[in-house]
Amino acid sequence: MFNRISQFTAYVMLVLASTTAHSEASEVNTMDPYAMVETVANNTFARFHHDIDIIKADPDHLKVIVSDELMPYIDYKYASYKVMGKHLKSTSKEQRERFVNAFQGYLISTYAQAFTEYTDQKVQFAPARDFSGEKMVNVNVEIIEAGRPAIKLIFKVRRLKDDSWKAFDLVAEGVSLLASKSSEISNLIRQKGIDSVILELEQRTKGHISQKPTGTKL
Repeated sequence: MFNRISQFTAYVMLVLASTTAHSEASEVNTMDPYAMVETVANNTFARFHHDIDIIKADPDHLKVIVSDELMPYIDYKYASYKVMGKHLKSTSKEQRERFVNAFQGYLISTYAQAFTEYTDQKVQFAPARDFSGEKMVNVNVEIIEAGRPAIKLIFKVRRLKDDSWKAFDLVAEGVSLLASKSSEISNLIRQKGIDSVILELEQRTKGHISQKPTGTKL
């Protein structure tokens, strides 16, 4: 069903896994979108490194790490509503809440699974720009691996009402995750109904994280 997300989430995890780990978590400055993305990447991998023995014994612990370190800085409610698209207005409050929760869980599971796929790529963050007065900014990142063209990523981040920032989309090599999922899920809602799509997302969330593929460094 939702197979195309794996490529995007693998890119996200390359960013998180390739950033230099810190011995202790740094405070995340949510008032600066550029600093936020880089610090969240550092903290997520630092936690991953610290919990490596737990992960080896129980790969599902990756869900805990993603929930604790990554998800607080992703505007999954905003993304969920965008994914629902025109069907949002025809849903009840309860359906919207269920969809948001299911989509959040689905993202946690897919990010956690993708975290098993990284190797030793390096990450380069573009210099920060003046974001005063901006409502949305792009944080540009390149994943660099010897002998291969750099992978260009854009983390799209939006300003909230309290002037803090959260990420809501990832554009990988010109392809938007949000736009891709909006088209796919909107079609599924039209064909099967919102309740069926929610159930599919919930089922995907319940799946266990499989062991890393052969050759992956964990």
